[in-house]
Amino acid sequence: MAFVFLAMNIHVLSLLFVTVVWGATFPVLKIATAQLSGIETSALRFALAAVCMLPWALRAPRQAWKDGAVLGALVLFSYVAQAYGLQFISSNRSAFLTSLNVLMVPLLGMAFGNALQGRVVLAAVLACFGIGLMSWDGGADWVADASTVLGAAGYALYVILLSARAGRHEARTLAATQIIWMAVLGCLWMLLDAQGTDKLSTLAGRVSSEIFWGLAYLGLVATAGMLFLQALAQRHVSADKAALIYAMEPVFAALFAWVWLHEGLSLRAAIGAAVVVFAVVFSEWKPKSA
Repeated sequence: MAFVFLAMNIHVLSLLFVTVVWGATFPVLKIATAQLSGIETSALRFALAAVCMLPWALRAPRQAWKDGAVLGALVLFSYVAQAYGLQFISSNRSAFLTSLNVLMVPLLGMAFGNALQGRVVLAAVLACFGIGLMSWDGGADWVADASTVLGAAGYALYVILLSARAGRHEARTLAATQIIWMAVLGCLWMLLDAQGTDKLSTLAGRVSSEIFWGLAYLGLVATAGMLFLQALAQRHVSADKAALIYAMEPVFAALFAWVWLHEGLSLRAAIGAAVVVFAVVFSEWKPKSA
């Protein structure tokens, strides 16, 4: 299996790196949403990312702004839905429900004329099973669960459209227009959500130094940097396979929690992580033809 990882092309490895970065976002989001709402967390992280990407957005052509609007709206919806759910359910449960987009991508892709690939579908089922072993812990909250699943569906659609449209644009330009739209729409949403409340007047007081640096990581690294890598890599990786690679996110999240936060890693979780890794390797395995 080690030889399979070595044989993976640079685009697949880039998406694997994206999941490493994403793996560290769950504890950061959990800390942030203890003081901020899901929409506040999302709007602030996207605003920070927009400042970083503004130079490329200013040079973007009209078509990039059109595609960026569609893609950015889908990402915004997905992130806000996930952040809302994290206010009421554990990060492990959120990771599991979010991972359902691995199965949603090939199923939704059929509506866009994409053919189902048996190997990828089987690998996606294995990945969801492995993530279930890792992170299913009960504690259901049906509204939060439904919000998280809807966010997963929105992200599945985003992955499909990104693979279809990434080849039309330079990666930095497409990432920049997405982020600007996400920041504008997110801030408008935050303003509407704050009407008739004291949320805006208390916002600065609720952003501690710990939360600020967490938002900086979410905005500059996990959003700006990773959207650029996604736009670059998904020019060469199918939506089905990209979604499967993204299933590695909760594996890295569990490893970070185990190594850095000294959280326990049960035998069941370790087996689940191994199943997810096997699923990704299985999807990449290309046996020699006779």
